[in-house]
Amino acid sequence: MKSLKNLNKLAAFGLLLVGFAAGPFGGTASAAASKDIVDAAVSAGSFNTLVAALKAAGLVDTLRGKGPFTVFAPTDEAFGKLPAGTVESLLKPENKAKLQSILTYHVVPGKVMAAQVVNLKSAKTVNGQAITISTSDGVKVDGAKVLKTDIETSNGVIHVIDSVILPKD
Repeated sequence: MKSLKNLNKLAAFGLLLVGFAAGPFGGTASAAASKDIVDAAVSAGSFNTLVAALKAAGLVDTLRGKGPFTVFAPTDEAFGKLPAGTVESLLKPENKAKLQSILTYHVVPGKVMAAQVVNLKSAKTVNGQAITISTSDGVKVDGAKVLKTDIETSNGVIHVIDSVILPKD
């Protein structure tokens, strides 16, 4: 039974690697590795909402810092799944604390590569709460599907997810 579970984890990890084979954000691994997390997200072109949210929350300098950080980064499409008006509301100055809480819930201290993620059940985020990690049906973080993994940056690693994950209130 345990060997079957390990086989499932390896299969999930293999699928993630296949998704990554095209290169991080459509580029090359070395290109992302020379940039910090924020610059890698900006250059990718599919994280415009995340970058705008980081700016509104005042977290850009933090994620340009030494780190290392592991970021579960929702795409623009992931933000588009939120109810209409949610993003616009969160970007308002009066909602800065809530936005910071949501964004820091996507960040785990340290550099956690995919090979480590698939062996975890949860991970404590910078927000202080733990995210749940599941490998029973692909790799999911709080129900968000991991689309690409191990996009190394100069100060950590990015794993791309298909949904925005929300901390518990």
